[in-house]
Amino acid sequence: MAKRSKRYKSEAEKVSKEPVSLADAVEKIKSFKGVKFDQSVECVLNLGIDPKQADQLVRGSISLPHGIGKKKRVIAFCEEAEEAKKAGAIEAGVDDLVKKVSDGWMDFDVAIASPKVMGKVGKLGRVLGPQGKMPSPKNGTVTADVISAVVEFAAGKIEFRNDAGGNVHAVVGKQSFETKSLMENIEAFVEHIRKIKPSTTKGTYIKKMCLSATMSPGVNVSI
Repeated sequence: MAKRSKRYKSEAEKVSKEPVSLADAVEKIKSFKGVKFDQSVECVLNLGIDPKQADQLVRGSISLPHGIGKKKRVIAFCEEAEEAKKAGAIEAGVDDLVKKVSDGWMDFDVAIASPKVMGKVGKLGRVLGPQGKMPSPKNGTVTADVISAVVEFAAGKIEFRNDAGGNVHAVVGKQSFETKSLMENIEAFVEHIRKIKPSTTKGTYIKKMCLSATMSPGVNVSI
């Protein structure tokens, strides 16, 4: 278990053990000081799903109302390479890019692909899969409209997928964001998760919710 700093322990002592309102949780997260960078704020939802059942998996992507305060490095597997680069891709193409990634280059955050070239991109599954970077129609990274996808993901569109414990994590902004902006981002994310509830889930869908910053303790939020 990681050793916690005195600052972290001091902040943790000020956090209510009981869930608080979203507004109070955001204000508490914003009150944490003592680090020299603008911390990312993460929202974690514990879902009432069975992660072992394929028809209960929760994954996808969403553009939040106020972005997340960070641009992403995007590559595009497509024939319209120049257009993709103008849209914000750091690398684009087909054969040369497939070889570059196959040879071990992984200096990017998101990979987008046109359905037309997935026959060639598919062989990268063994290297991109473990990194969570394999293009997929389920999260919008395999699309016929590559250019629009590049623009959205480069601007900070987030991807999410549940883990083995049924939790969904997502960065929803920066600690420096205004309270209203953070709340609107979080509300948009939670509402999106509600809308994509698997039809086969039983009982309570969103069981718990927690907000945290990069190097600060979590705050439980009432649902």
